[in-house]
Amino acid sequence: MIKVGLISLGCPKNQVDSEIMLGFLSNDKNFTEVDDLELADVIVINTCGFIQDAKEESIETILEAGQYKSVGNCKALIVTGCLTQRYREEILENMPEVDAILGTGNFDKIIPTIKKVLKGQRVSNIGNPTFNYNDVPRKIRTSHFAYVKIAEGCDNRCTYCSIPYIRGKLTSRPIEDIYNEVVKLGQQGIKEIILVAQDTTQYGKDIYGKSMLLPLLKELVEIDSIKWIRLLYCYPERITDELLFFIAENNKICNYLDLPIQHSSNKIRRLMNRKGSREELINLIKRVRELVPDIVIRTSLIVGFPGETDEDFNDLFNFVKEIKFDRLGVFKYSREENTPAASFPGQISEKIKDERYNKIMEVQQKISRNKNQERIGEKVKVLIDELTDEMAIGRTQYDAPEIDNQVYVSCNGKISEGDMILCRVTEAYEYDLLGECIYEFA
Repeated sequence: MIKVGLISLGCPKNQVDSEIMLGFLSNDKNFTEVDDLELADVIVINTCGFIQDAKEESIETILEAGQYKSVGNCKALIVTGCLTQRYREEILENMPEVDAILGTGNFDKIIPTIKKVLKGQRVSNIGNPTFNYNDVPRKIRTSHFAYVKIAEGCDNRCTYCSIPYIRGKLTSRPIEDIYNEVVKLGQQGIKEIILVAQDTTQYGKDIYGKSMLLPLLKELVEIDSIKWIRLLYCYPERITDELLFFIAENNKICNYLDLPIQHSSNKIRRLMNRKGSREELINLIKRVRELVPDIVIRTSLIVGFPGETDEDFNDLFNFVKEIKFDRLGVFKYSREENTPAASFPGQISEKIKDERYNKIMEVQQKISRNKNQERIGEKVKVLIDELTDEMAIGRTQYDAPEIDNQVYVSCNGKISEGDMILCRVTEAYEYDLLGECIYEFA
């Protein structure tokens, strides 16, 4: 029995890829997964290579894992994912501890790759960047929620983004394949599915000739075992009234939209090749809140983009104060080779990026605290993610796993991970709520 330890870095889309590799391994009786890397015969690292911080984390993780060749049982170190797709030659040349690399389109080759490496071969398998997700095995690492990748790749061509070079062009999965996967997930006890892609609102355009996100949702809400359906990575300018009406009318669709706007300055948006103006963004957000009154909007911003003047940043700062996003993440611009923005004039110093990042996060903390305090006394459904000796920790429909708020619940009764309870909010802080359980759903 070959023991395999797998480390998954980066975004939820990467987690899906890791779970697919685990699915192939779990279907072969010669392999078993272990959590303790010291016990692993083979270590697989699924890397992220999107921005500089992610690349540095991936490299550090590879070097740390390489040490298990001398202090543990490790006989093979295999690196997969975005970093390998992007830096194949550099990894092979500068990291002798790496025995094999697989690109983003080759996760199904994990077993033959392991076998070759254990026979003494060094393997490099970097092909088409887009993986075919149709009808592949998958071993879910979470007990009650799962990410479902509905498409791979992106055609938007934002000037700062390396994803089209790493993951290729938009490649959607057929509706029936996604539906069948979600049915299986429900049969495994999954209650919440989170739809992910580089741009979920573009889903289906390549195979159906138009966006098919709404028809997909109409199919998925009919699956009885699934209680929550959450949307991530929605391109703002492709949000339609029809989609918003459906969210408002259907209890299974979380009142939650992830709308990465990146910037509000019209000048910076043009440089980023983002569609829509500042004014159109404001009108869209007003429309979203009008049609779905209880909705929570998450966004992502980039500060320090080339050419961002004090005036441009103040535009963004004031935009955040005016809109009062419910959830917000900020990235400092990362200068990525082979992207158009890497050669733009007016590159911003790291010091100024840090200052602008801190200023946005400081005002957002106040906004988040005020919004959370408005929920004190409310009764909310909470999906329990984990248990401690003292309390249960979960999320409302307004919060995605790992990136959003948590609810810390004091409970007298017996509660398990994956349970859905009704909770009364008793206290609120910048990013978390405290509450008490008043009812447990079957």
